[in-house]
Amino acid sequence: MTPEHRIFAMKFANIYPAYVHKAERKNRTKEEVDQIICWLTGYDQAGLQQQIEQGNDFETFFAQAPAFHPNSSLIKGSVCGVRLEEIENPLMKKIRYLDKLIDELAKGKAMEKILWQ
Repeated sequence: MTPEHRIFAMKFANIYPAYVHKAERKNRTKEEVDQIICWLTGYDQAGLQQQIEQGNDFETFFAQAPAFHPNSSLIKGSVCGVRLEEIENPLMKKIRYLDKLIDELAKGKAMEKILWQ
C-alpha cells in the first residue's frame, strides 16, 4: 500500500488563495474560481465558504462534496507533467482535476470550455 500523499492532509483553505491568486494574475476572478470549484464538487457558495472556514483538509473537502460532477471524467490532459488519465488514486485524481480546471482558467479559456457541461 502506498503512503498517503502529503497534499491529502493539506488544508483546502490554505490552497484556495493560491487558486484565486493564480486566476487573478491572469485577469480572471475569484468568482470564476468559485464557479469552477462548485461545478466540480457540487458545493454551493455557502458550502464552499463553510469548508474554508472549517479548515478541512483536501481529503475531507472532497469526501464531503455533495455531488462530484459526472462529466469530470471527461477532463483530460496533464497537470505537473502527469496525465490525468494515468492517475489511479481517486482522491489524487479529483485534486488534479481541480488543478487542471484552474490552470485552464488562468490560461484564458472561456468558462463554457472549462466546464464540461
